[in-house]
Amino acid sequence: MWRKLLPYFVDDYRLVLFDHVGAGDSDISAYDWEKYGSLDGYASDLLEICAALDLEDVILVGHSVSTMIAVIAAVQDPHRFAHLILLAPSPRHTDDPYDGYVGGFSREDIEGMLASLDSNYFAWAAAVAPMVMGNPQEPELAEDLRVSFCRTNPSIARHFAGVTFFSDTRPKLTKLRTNCLILQCSNDRLAPPEVGAYLHKNVEHSTLVQLQATGHCPHVSAPEETARAILRYLDTRS
Repeated sequence: MWRKLLPYFVDDYRLVLFDHVGAGDSDISAYDWEKYGSLDGYASDLLEICAALDLEDVILVGHSVSTMIAVIAAVQDPHRFAHLILLAPSPRHTDDPYDGYVGGFSREDIEGMLASLDSNYFAWAAAVAPMVMGNPQEPELAEDLRVSFCRTNPSIARHFAGVTFFSDTRPKLTKLRTNCLILQCSNDRLAPPEVGAYLHKNVEHSTLVQLQATGHCPHVSAPEETARAILRYLDTRS
């Protein structure tokens, strides 16, 4: 899913890409249901990769729920990371009626979505991919995402979806000391404008940029705009 963004960085940066355990070409036998019952398990993997490759001054580019995995990792090991690039981030997808937080979904919305996933995973993928991707004028983008969804074991996908949509990373935000670029998309069903504003307010060293790109996957639908926003940010920090 990152292939369109790579050409903008390959000449000037060392690029490290990986698949989370349970997805892509990862070793499915390594999937631990208890470990990956929270985002902390994925953050632990991320830090292991950094240690194994002896990475320092890391610029970590994450998308969607992986942005919060990045936040958790950077709170645990702040000296490892120079910058976090957060594409379409959300610390909590469900609204919180107690403090007025707007995540974009009610708990009932999420429970209904997960029930649909349980009943027919492949039909769920076909229905959800266009909503996540947006950009209906380019249906091939949603099809690419659907195929990516369908490569994942349905049981693992259901487990991951539950962890993703019911996680709440808000308590970590005020502990984060790493410089962050928050890239907010337009007309993003999964991360509405209130979410970007909340992150910018609660992350001390953050820069918020509103993209013209629509949908939830700007690295796929608008790679040039996304890359240039990242490069502009890095240029001003160099």
